Amino acid sequence: MIRDLKRFSRKTYDLLVIGGGINGAAIAYLAASTGASTALLEKGDFAGGTSGKSTKLIHGGLRYLEHLEFDLVAESLKERYVQWKSAPHLVKPMAFIIPVYRGDPRGLWQMRLGVWLYDALSGAYRLGGHRTLSKKEVVQHVPDINPEGLVGGVEYFDAQMDDARLCLENVLMADKYGAHAANHVEVTGFLKNNGRTVGVRAQDAQAGTSFDVLARQVVVAVGPWSDMVLHQDAPRARPCLRGTKGAHVVYRGRLSDRALLVQTRTGKRVIFIIPFKGNTLIGTTDTDYADSPDDVRCDQDDVAYLLGEASRILSGRTLQKEDVIMTFAGIRPLVYDRGMPSQVSRRHVIKRAFSGVYYVLGGKYTTYRAIARECVAKVLPEAGRHLGNSDLHPLYGSPEQGQEDVQSAAGHYSVGTDIVEYLRSVYGSRFADVLALTQEDPSLKGKICSCSPAIRAQVVYAVKVEMARSVEDVFDRRLGLIYTDCPTRQCRAAIEEMLREGV
Repeated sequence: MIRDLKRFSRKTYDLLVIGGGINGAAIAYLAASTGASTALLEKGDFAGGTSGKSTKLIHGGLRYLEHLEFDLVAESLKERYVQWKSAPHLVKPMAFIIPVYRGDPRGLWQMRLGVWLYDALSGAYRLGGHRTLSKKEVVQHVPDINPEGLVGGVEYFDAQMDDARLCLENVLMADKYGAHAANHVEVTGFLKNNGRTVGVRAQDAQAGTSFDVLARQVVVAVGPWSDMVLHQDAPRARPCLRGTKGAHVVYRGRLSDRALLVQTRTGKRVIFIIPFKGNTLIGTTDTDYADSPDDVRCDQDDVAYLLGEASRILSGRTLQKEDVIMTFAGIRPLVYDRGMPSQVSRRHVIKRAFSGVYYVLGGKYTTYRAIARECVAKVLPEAGRHLGNSDLHPLYGSPEQGQEDVQSAAGHYSVGTDIVEYLRSVYGSRFADVLALTQEDPSLKGKICSCSPAIRAQVVYAVKVEMARSVEDVFDRRLGLIYTDCPTRQCRAAIEEMLREGV
């Protein structure tokens, strides 16, 4: 991926996409795949906002059933299957257990009906079958679960994913098809001709240089920043979004070997307790948030709430704040509606402003491909006709024919099979591209730190191929080391040193 900001000023693009989260990345990819000249600008890093701060699930949305949003759930279940087949290295089926207690907002019969309907709506796109569990079976699967008041449970399937890398692979596909993409470039204003937007003024956030980007069509896909950008475009426009905060904690060690969906006792919400990179991800909250998305944090009240709910279920463990490895929070950019935050629909809207700019509002991560297809078809009708009706959505690391097996690759590059397996889980079929760097410089086979199998070649690859420009780009999103429990705390320092020396 070549970073040459001057090229953005050399042509008028068919489509300019503002926002390098999952929706913007996929829109740029699909538009470029039809032959449309496409540009993508992101003010921070790709997936640096909400798209990198999710609960790490590709799911149908089991709880949306009680709001009778059957079409949204069915669409999500299909997209869940498509994403699994497209990127099995990043999207992995996972069984979830829902323990049911006396006094829960939803009884066991309701949960049994819910997972039955969930599978029925999956149709041919099912990941695995549901089943009812007795109290004894729930305890067998989750030994530390609180047995008091437990009446039984259900098991169903969804999928866990690496949100930041899934977004990045869409950007890499856009680049593969000729799109010009740049991160750390902020749109500072719109260029207009007789009231219609014909481009934007952009600024390199690190160098401070400004340049213009011209385009026949402009799409804004910036999630929770949409109203802020809309105000730049049309200062008198009414806000379109209702932001709700989703906070998470990563807790040291495995609290359960099985993923859990837990009903809370207030607000009819649910939280997840999920095995994650050797530790446990607990989330999420769903509270209204009206401040700047740049300032969102998981605060002490969020931590106390999440640990309290998890402690109520896992009586065999006493959860301490000192064992929280890290916290994160994102803003759900929901289309404005009244009611409790958890009851606001996750449906999306594609709105065209008076200036001609299209705004992608709302939606959920799982349905990003469907949102992108609809957007391209609406904004570029001629290009949209080339998308076809295929359920395929190949990504940068999608499986390829004739790929080297683990043993052969380990012998070829003189590395352990554990390293090859780890790299395949991150890069899919592109793992050999990372290992190829070690043939030029054998020192790149060395591990970055003792906390993970990550090797130094990945840092070089992140900069040369994946457009990483800062320590956070590499540490947080390309390698995901921010979620590890590092005893020495040397991994970030090692990456910083490599970048300082110029990889």
